[in-house]
Amino acid sequence: MSTSQPSVSIVVPVRNEADNIAPLIAEIGAALDGRWAYEIIYVNDGSTDATGERLAAIMTQRSNLRQLRHARSGGQSAAVRSGVRAARGDIVATLDGDGQNNPAFLPDLIAAVEKSPRVGLAAGQRVGRKDTGFKKFQSRVANGIRNAILKDGTRDTGCGLKAFRRDVFLMLPYFDGLHRFLPALVRREGYEIAYVDVIDRPRHSGVSNYGFFDRLWIGIMDLAGVWWLIRRKKPTPDVTEVKA
Repeated sequence: MSTSQPSVSIVVPVRNEADNIAPLIAEIGAALDGRWAYEIIYVNDGSTDATGERLAAIMTQRSNLRQLRHARSGGQSAAVRSGVRAARGDIVATLDGDGQNNPAFLPDLIAAVEKSPRVGLAAGQRVGRKDTGFKKFQSRVANGIRNAILKDGTRDTGCGLKAFRRDVFLMLPYFDGLHRFLPALVRREGYEIAYVDVIDRPRHSGVSNYGFFDRLWIGIMDLAGVWWLIRRKKPTPDVTEVKA
């Protein structure tokens, strides 16, 4: 575990995931130790359970673990944004804090971004999903509608496993639900998307803290907004400085 300036920041948004904290951090370490200088940033999104205390205890043992806390829950997109803004690595990788996203796939995602300066985002694409039949149906409908309108070429934007360039993320327009439209918005900035198949698994414990309306109905309004942003985007000028 390196304590030097990190090249990679792992951002994990959590709300009331106390029992999932220690197992997931151990898995992140197993996946990344010795490969990159990295930090882990947990964004505690207004948890009311022992999430904060569990993180504080592990921070005494792991110098590369940081905790940010929202005084009240702001949602997943707000938590991801807080983590990215605080990140010290040029590449940021994200995963959900419930254990369904396997950290073993983080190296493939990070390497896909490092491979080419034209790749702004590496997006995990879940196979063998372990959600309920209703959740899987809901995701198929939402992804189908989004892809038909935005034509972003992504079959699964809801997967929490992603890696991207920090500077690219910070140039994107922020809104609640941003994390579900990253492929379309990164393409809007002229970058390419890499895709990595990842294997889903059941959460370690607890229940989902971000519900049905976050995933579908509110997303319809966001979809219209992202479509407008893409339509209104002009080509980015090729800028050079003229010197005397």
